[in-house]
Amino acid sequence: MASLWGGRFEKEMDELVKQFNASIGFDKRMYSEDIDGSIAHVTMLAAQGIVTEEEKEQIVRGLEKIREKIYNGDIVFNVDDEDIHMGIESRLIEEIGETGKKLHTARSRNDQCQVDGRLYLKKEIRQILHRLFYLESVILKKAEKYADSITVGFTHMQHAQPITLGFVFMAYFQMFRRDISRLIDTYERMDFCPLGSCALAGTTLPIDRHKTAELLGFSAPTENAMDSVSDRDYSLEFLSDASISMMHLSRWAEEFVWWNSQEFSYIAIDDSYCTGSSIMPQKKNPDMAELLRGKVGRVYGDLMQLLTVMKGTPLAYNKDFQEDKESLFDAIDTWKASIQIFANMLDKTEFRMDQIEKQFSKGFLNATDIAEHFAKQGIPFRQAHSIVGQMVKTCEHRGCDFEDLTDEELQAIDPRVTRESLGDIGIKACVDARVSYGGTAPSEVRRQIKEGTEWLESLSDWK
Repeated sequence: MASLWGGRFEKEMDELVKQFNASIGFDKRMYSEDIDGSIAHVTMLAAQGIVTEEEKEQIVRGLEKIREKIYNGDIVFNVDDEDIHMGIESRLIEEIGETGKKLHTARSRNDQCQVDGRLYLKKEIRQILHRLFYLESVILKKAEKYADSITVGFTHMQHAQPITLGFVFMAYFQMFRRDISRLIDTYERMDFCPLGSCALAGTTLPIDRHKTAELLGFSAPTENAMDSVSDRDYSLEFLSDASISMMHLSRWAEEFVWWNSQEFSYIAIDDSYCTGSSIMPQKKNPDMAELLRGKVGRVYGDLMQLLTVMKGTPLAYNKDFQEDKESLFDAIDTWKASIQIFANMLDKTEFRMDQIEKQFSKGFLNATDIAEHFAKQGIPFRQAHSIVGQMVKTCEHRGCDFEDLTDEELQAIDPRVTRESLGDIGIKACVDARVSYGGTAPSEVRRQIKEGTEWLESLSDWK
């Protein structure tokens, strides 16, 4: 099949080159966006008197017929089509004849592939946002359920301080809140229409790029034609957003793997999110958490692939840019699935409070609270820190807890300290007292839940 661009060529492409050059195998998923862009373009051309209304109507009817045929599987693309743009245009010409050849007036594949990519990514960003909103709603529900439930807080994988499970949930809520904010920022920064930039320098024809942008739902046309056809920042931003968010999912998935182990036994993951062993009949493996933890690597790879493609490309369009789509599509598919799987798994996971409570006697969780209690009594914090450190050492030598230390032992450490001066150092009292803004006290966690709920509701325009 002769190429639509082949007028100055004497030879057909080598078959191997044709296969190597073609992007139709992956960019065909943007067929609907390509048709939307073409309909907006020809509508603008008609409004500007560049084509007639009759020609516009004939082209639009032909394009909609092709859209239906593709959707129904009646059109099968192959390497002769080269890419989705040529594939659709060539079939339009077959469908309606010579009038179809007017569609490509005042545009290039350089700006056409850009408008397709932006339209497609805008649609996918909204779908990903919906999944992130769902994940955040699950987190809020769980945070409320476990707002009063105490667990162990870790630093360096060592017992650190007592916290509430609701506090843990709200920590992750903030991570995904930032992911949502970044994604909305990316959407708003890419919401400009490149169509009409043509190959790199605009056109001599009297087009109206503002009209095209309006028809396609963009906020405005892009400002510089050369930048428009060579820009892939929006894809890089999206891949960066995806990488950071996948990292957040991977961190929590890692904790799920720990919590699910016999050594922790903190959680019971629903059977539908686990697998068994082919040889060990007793096994219930947290495979979805492990797979989510691993999926982040491919999304990082997608980002690095496109960064590498873009790093040495001069203005304006280069064939290298064809390599922008497979990594983008892979990241979209991976991120969407990962959010949904994790949110569903989280929703069906319950915490085993009886097992968690067994850990409260380990690691002197209330040590910091005692030091702060001494500080409130007028002992400089560095001295209080030292006193409690010596109390820990004494307890370790005796194999006991703070509550078991005698007045004599405490006085030997520091004459200002008595059992009475320790106050209430129970785990619940320690947690309840941490009411500083952003702290772990149940009352403060509920404030965070309320604020988070209001923030999520404020994003109704994106839902």
